[in-house]
Amino acid sequence: MARSGASTALIGFGEVRHARLKPRANAFTYQTWFLMLPMGALRGNGGGALAFNRTGLISFHDADHGDGRGPEQGGALAWLDETLAAHGIHDATGEAWLHCYPRVLGYTFKPVSFWYCHTAAGALRAIVVEVNNTFGERHCYLLDRPVYGMEMKATKSFHVSPFCRVEGDYRFRFFVDEHRTRTVVRIDHDDDTGPLLETSVSGRLEAFDTASARRAFWRYPLMTFGLIARIHWQAAKLWWKRIPFVTKPAAPDHFVSRGISPDSKASP
Repeated sequence: MARSGASTALIGFGEVRHARLKPRANAFTYQTWFLMLPMGALRGNGGGALAFNRTGLISFHDADHGDGRGPEQGGALAWLDETLAAHGIHDATGEAWLHCYPRVLGYTFKPVSFWYCHTAAGALRAIVVEVNNTFGERHCYLLDRPVYGMEMKATKSFHVSPFCRVEGDYRFRFFVDEHRTRTVVRIDHDDDTGPLLETSVSGRLEAFDTASARRAFWRYPLMTFGLIARIHWQAAKLWWKRIPFVTKPAAPDHFVSRGISPDSKASP
């Protein structure tokens, strides 16, 4: 698909919230920052102020997303187009905005990324939720015809935490204001007995430039390493609270799971 546009990369400063509801409560909130990237525009201008497929304090690399293909093969955007087409979505020819963590000092871990896929007229057409676990595996959930503020569901089919079984559903809600100055994503997990996890990531968006990049780097110089440390610290707390440990199952035999049709009664 041919994509173009004058949009520039954005950086978001905000927080991650996570609450486990059972069998014993565990909750945390921490400050974070992330990128919101217009992938078509960036590919056309070489990344602008962002180190795009090259070394930098803060950088983006195609190989960190999708099926891992490099820029010489069209990169993650080519993978996205092929994935959408394989699932019968042929009209997402507008900009594809990617909400993700970058590489910092060449290193990254991306627990979850979000691809916002638009039509040529600018309407939201699909969202691809890209999930990575600490075992080096990746899986995607494709949400067809999403609406901002409306709940979307997908059956959980991918192992993420050793303290959660691969069962139940995810409930997604997305909020991005029309001027792209703020975003909120909520992902809640219900197991077979009801609500288990409530999570969200939110942030105020601004232009990604030299000043904002320096502010992000010096405010959170070890963000990626801190993220990994927090994951293991929270795992230790769950173990201490005697939350049952789940043995890792085999990865699903399909790379993309289709979401469930949105509930028309959902509200923002």
